[in-house]
Amino acid sequence: MDQIHVIFIPTASRTEHELKYVEESRQELIDLGINNIVTLNLERKVTTDDLKNVDVIYVCGGNTFYLLKKMRESDFDQLLPSFNGLYLGVSAGSIVVGPNIEVSGPWDENDVNLSDTTGMNIVNFAVIPHYQTKEHAIVENLKNKASYEIVPLTDNQAILINGNDKIVIGQP
Repeated sequence: MDQIHVIFIPTASRTEHELKYVEESRQELIDLGINNIVTLNLERKVTTDDLKNVDVIYVCGGNTFYLLKKMRESDFDQLLPSFNGLYLGVSAGSIVVGPNIEVSGPWDENDVNLSDTTGMNIVNFAVIPHYQTKEHAIVENLKNKASYEIVPLTDNQAILINGNDKIVIGQP
């Protein structure tokens, strides 16, 4: 694990509550034996040099609208499609790679007034993280409105994409 180089993007986390999860996420990587972790806040233009020799891009959760806005402003959204490593998105980090982030609307406030909610379209489905059965009606309403697949995931699940294969792993 010592050879793995990770870019760690905590940009979506702005509140004290969200930042607590950022530190937990970073510690989980360290506990796995990953020591080559470079934090990249999307507060400046990202270049291809920033992603050179990187094996994993780890994008933390937080506010999805803010994250997508910062990805666009920093040009990260332009560079990610050509990244040749593992992308690991947590919560908001998993939503932005889909066709549209509008699915985060019931849970995230669009306090940055983002008018274009088109996602990065790296995958052809949208994730709803932190799914709980009490949210079934909300998710069904989103599914009925969307022109793309919506995959709700509990906190014990993840989606693994390998080529054209999409596998939900973990327990519902």
